[in-house]
Amino acid sequence: MSEAHAPSGGFRPPSLALATIGLSLATFMQVLDITIANVSLPTIAGSLGVSNEQSTWVITSFAVSNAIALPLTGWLTRRVGEVRLFIWATILFTLASMLCGLSHTMGMLIAFRVLQGAVAGPMYPITQALLVSIYPAHKRGQALALLAMVTVVAPIAGPILGGWITENYSWQWIFFINVPIGFIAVSIVAAQMRGRPETTDKPRMDYVGLITLVIGVAALQIMLDKGNDADWFNSTLIVWLAIIAAVALTAFLIWELTDSEPIVDLRLFRHRNFSAGTVVLVLGYAAFFSINLLVPQWLQTQLGYTSEWAGFAAAPLGILPVILTPFVGRYAHKFDLRVLAALSFAVLAATSFWRSTFNTQVDFDLIAEVQLLQGLGVALYFMPILTILLSDLSPREIASGSGVATFLRTLGGSFAASITTFLWNRRAAFHHAQLTEHITAYDPAVRHALAQLGPGERGAALLNLEITRQGYQIGFNELFYGLGWIFLGLIAVLWLAKPPFSPKAAGGAAAGAH
Repeated sequence: MSEAHAPSGGFRPPSLALATIGLSLATFMQVLDITIANVSLPTIAGSLGVSNEQSTWVITSFAVSNAIALPLTGWLTRRVGEVRLFIWATILFTLASMLCGLSHTMGMLIAFRVLQGAVAGPMYPITQALLVSIYPAHKRGQALALLAMVTVVAPIAGPILGGWITENYSWQWIFFINVPIGFIAVSIVAAQMRGRPETTDKPRMDYVGLITLVIGVAALQIMLDKGNDADWFNSTLIVWLAIIAAVALTAFLIWELTDSEPIVDLRLFRHRNFSAGTVVLVLGYAAFFSINLLVPQWLQTQLGYTSEWAGFAAAPLGILPVILTPFVGRYAHKFDLRVLAALSFAVLAATSFWRSTFNTQVDFDLIAEVQLLQGLGVALYFMPILTILLSDLSPREIASGSGVATFLRTLGGSFAASITTFLWNRRAAFHHAQLTEHITAYDPAVRHALAQLGPGERGAALLNLEITRQGYQIGFNELFYGLGWIFLGLIAVLWLAKPPFSPKAAGGAAAGAH
């Protein structure tokens, strides 16, 4: 095992505040880039002369390469060292961002998005490992709570900022904006971390593990991203991708569990808190991701909101995490963190059940109020779960464990996106069929409604449109009712973990993997 993760001899940067700002800026830039391009896809497609379907590879290419790179964080850290890996990853991410903005064909843009996703993989896990190493034990919770807040706010800001930049400037600036941020982050971290001792080694390259990981994750990620558009297993491509992913990932698991120097250390799951914490992180994040996917789509497709106003309606989610984060980080160690996380799931469940009562006449204020309340659950979720997750790992294992957990969280989000979209469309179609069974031209109420809507086919078309809308609304309500029960069920899983430290042990371990 490498010494690269060992405590760095009590090293403290000249300014903890500046070091934290530099690390957080890089994380904000990287997380922001996951969502900022989403609202700009139609503009990018028109500018580069491709179809809307082809433009989705801008998202898929980043997601695939990012998912592959994440579990390699531990190996890369042993080889390169934490600070050097962070600096080079941030430099390359910034360079790739600039090249994305300079792209004049879709092929160029996709190639540079692949590079961008790959170098982004280690950035978040390494940021966490560096924060753990430079902060005194009793302040680590505050640092990680701040980092968790950044990762909550950035995905919310992404679509709003992306839409505003695209509308007022050009789509290229959603990538160019990373250049000054990346330059500032690298400059600060390089200055603050100068002289930090690190020991690296040259671990053997596990080629079998690497090849099976690349093939399996790439096939799985593409299958999840394209499954809904291709009608899932009615598509030959999706069937083949599923077979390839299953075979490659099975081989990967068997090999990594038996190899003496695996590229991904799956033995980390021997730790009770890491196992329980990872399950809660992945499933909780998948449910949270489903909410963040459903609400903006519902607002735009069923309630007629623009992308900008949908962003404003969703934005209150970030208010309470920003306000409460300093307090959570400072005082959380005084409580059993499982209690705080359970309270978080209770709030997330309550807001999900509340949304399950919505109808198509719900107003902006109520939508924003529920988002605001959900922010309380988010504020209490990340820091406790992140602390529990890696609390029983040694300092050497933090970067590796963070990379593995973040990789699984990423796959959880991909599964959530595909399954949520699939279920919403299927339930909407089911309810549309059910509702139309009760409509007949002989019903006086139906004849009256058609007369109000307009003559002939126009009235019938408008009535069908409204039935479709109601079908999607019922499906929306059903999904949120199910998400509420998922959050409640995770409370039971949470208590499989041991308390990461007692309330008196203020200096307990604090680490995480968002």
